[in-house]
Amino acid sequence: MSIKRNAHIMTLCFALTGMTVSRPCLANNLDRTADGLHQEIAEHLAAAQKLLEQVLAVKGGRTIDNTLRPANEMNMHLDTASEKASLFAQTHPDEAVRTAAEKAQQDVSKFFTDLGLNRELFEAFKSADISNADNDTRRIMEKTLRDFRLAGVDRDDATRKRIKQLQDEMVKLNQAFGKNIRESVRSIKVDSPSDLAGLPEDYIEAHAPGDDGKITITTDYPDYIPFMNYAKSDKYRLAIYREYRKRGYPKNLSVLSDLLTKRAELASLLGFDNWADYITQDKMIGSAAAIDKFVNKIAELAKAPAERDMAALIVAKRLDFPDADRILDYEKGYYEERVRSTKFDFDSQEARPYFEFSRVQQGLFDVTGRLFGVEFRPVKGMKLWHKDVTAWDIYDGDEHIGRFMLDLHTRPGKYKHAACFGYQTGIRGKRIPISVLVCNFPNPRTSSPALMEHSDVVTFFHEFGHLLHAMFSGHHDWIGISGISTEWDFVEAPSQMLEEWSWDANVLRMFAKHHETGEPIPTAMVKKMRAARDFGKGMQVRQQMFYASMSLNYHNRDPKSLDTTELMKQLTDRYAPCDYIEDTYMQCSFGHLTGYSAIYYTYMWSMVIAKDMFSEFEKTTMFDPSVAKRYRRSILEAGGAKPAAKLVEDFLGREYSFDAYGKWLRGDTPAS
Repeated sequence: MSIKRNAHIMTLCFALTGMTVSRPCLANNLDRTADGLHQEIAEHLAAAQKLLEQVLAVKGGRTIDNTLRPANEMNMHLDTASEKASLFAQTHPDEAVRTAAEKAQQDVSKFFTDLGLNRELFEAFKSADISNADNDTRRIMEKTLRDFRLAGVDRDDATRKRIKQLQDEMVKLNQAFGKNIRESVRSIKVDSPSDLAGLPEDYIEAHAPGDDGKITITTDYPDYIPFMNYAKSDKYRLAIYREYRKRGYPKNLSVLSDLLTKRAELASLLGFDNWADYITQDKMIGSAAAIDKFVNKIAELAKAPAERDMAALIVAKRLDFPDADRILDYEKGYYEERVRSTKFDFDSQEARPYFEFSRVQQGLFDVTGRLFGVEFRPVKGMKLWHKDVTAWDIYDGDEHIGRFMLDLHTRPGKYKHAACFGYQTGIRGKRIPISVLVCNFPNPRTSSPALMEHSDVVTFFHEFGHLLHAMFSGHHDWIGISGISTEWDFVEAPSQMLEEWSWDANVLRMFAKHHETGEPIPTAMVKKMRAARDFGKGMQVRQQMFYASMSLNYHNRDPKSLDTTELMKQLTDRYAPCDYIEDTYMQCSFGHLTGYSAIYYTYMWSMVIAKDMFSEFEKTTMFDPSVAKRYRRSILEAGGAKPAAKLVEDFLGREYSFDAYGKWLRGDTPAS
């Protein structure tokens, strides 16, 4: 889904994306008690404060050594504090630790807000002599001064005081919004196993009747997604859909309203017409108007393909309801499966036996290890925050270049989606990058076999793309250059491109083997999968543009008179492929409204670039070592050393274009 970024911390004084432990002494205890976490965060903040005072106390001329380097050390401490707090607030099984982590996030955010408004620090950076500096140092200075100004450092005292107050309040609202989603696990009860008709046998076996004779289906992904795709019961699909679209409701209606109001006020204080214009200032796209233009361009490109998709779904639905003339959103997944089965002779349940979780994980390691010339080694003896979490080191030959943890299975109180969380931004010669992959896949400890949907496999590849980006980019001198510190509307492109390997027959046959027979997935089946995947992409793109339009239009107007539900209905009519279903409130569980705010468009913007970059591999082979090496050097390792457009130009040898994306969307070329 995404890389998890601390949106409340602008990119001020060197952007934060990763997390911390140093080379050569890596901590072996990554679990935390509430008191232990509180003390650890406090120590990092105290160390950061001491370094800040050191910078401000400098007498005489400002230099890289007396200003930029101690500020970088300060930000290493803040990076550690921020990312640990973010991770544990979303994943730790102990509610007391999650609460302590949320408080720590507030403390770190206050520190960053103060930094952004610190005129003395701003003047120190402005006057630092970088006349003989290298390109990375010039780049970090440029980004830092820009972010100071975006934070409001040049406003008057009263305005800066109000900015600080708003930033602190927004952090709490962001946390409340996410917590309300996380804790909102809703469910329905079906009367008997016969109501599970159409679902895989292992799913039915895992959902035994309770003491009341009824079967509980929850809104958690491993329950919800298969039910929506396979359950024949129209009544129960609609019932669980309504519950899913009410997660976070009604609490998040007021939280969202407050958040939008405070964002609008902050944007106004900083001299912008609205939050959307403000938040795009450091993005590739540049303005809210450009987002609107992009959304409408993509929506128009997808219009004809979406209409063809919808016509095919209606034909399929008429087998059940002869008078049907439309498809509702809760029916979409089910009838897409039917069309894929009848039109393309493919039933996604046929593929599930080939995607046993442990084999998929090892296959992902094998594929990416071969592609990028690295090796993954398990880390033994670490105390982690849950028994399902595992730790791994990544090596390039004899060089230890990173560490990551995998937290991949559902549990109460845990982040509900899929994301790559930072744990430590790597800094050359000082500490390696560390990241955490957080997903919600079937668990081999509780399900045997733990069979994944192919869509889960795609998600795994996508999120691992973020993780590899963090590993390879985390070897620069400055936080804000090191790690995934490129423009936000580019960060999804590398992960979206890695998805392509999860659709290639030769790649899949390396690890997709039947859990009983050991036979590799048939090439003919993969060919049908790819053809079936191509169906529905017009509708999917229109759906994405609905999300992007909602993200934008909640933030490009005065929120005082904004009814988020009514506007959501209007945007559904304009962009979404299916009509709005009454008594649903998806904005209350749209978690991207906190981290991404107005810029959900970034997923599709990144995909345009991802399709263009992948065209280089299409010219040769999926494992072409020269292309892979050039891609790793030009894109992944570069971090934030150059503007994203220049990184892409370095790799492609030209500016990126819409051509590859347009061909893919129109179906002019086979699905890639």
